[in-house]
Amino acid sequence: MNCCCEDGKIRALKLEGDVGADPVWCHQCGCNLDIEEVPISNELKQTLILWAGKYGEWIDWDKDCLIDNGIELEERFNQAGYTLLQQLKQEIGEVYSITYSASSSARHYARKYKG
Repeated sequence: MNCCCEDGKIRALKLEGDVGADPVWCHQCGCNLDIEEVPISNELKQTLILWAGKYGEWIDWDKDCLIDNGIELEERFNQAGYTLLQQLKQEIGEVYSITYSASSSARHYARKYKG
């Protein structure tokens, strides 16, 4: 795995959903890592890809607003992320430290467009 750190050595990973990105990042430099290069099982890779593909389902991108029940959808996404974090830790937790960055975009949209 390669990242943008000066020495090129990844010491810590971050699990985070984002639009159009693989869900694993270098925690130091913020570089998005190719999920195919992360040393985990193919089953977990596929699960992570499916989970990441759900990022932002709580936002109506065309109207740039939160959909009805958007906060609940984001909370479910984050709960699934915490579960996946545990699975990542089981598979590579001794090689890298791993953290989860929960989404807060629904709350941002709720505040942004609050009457």
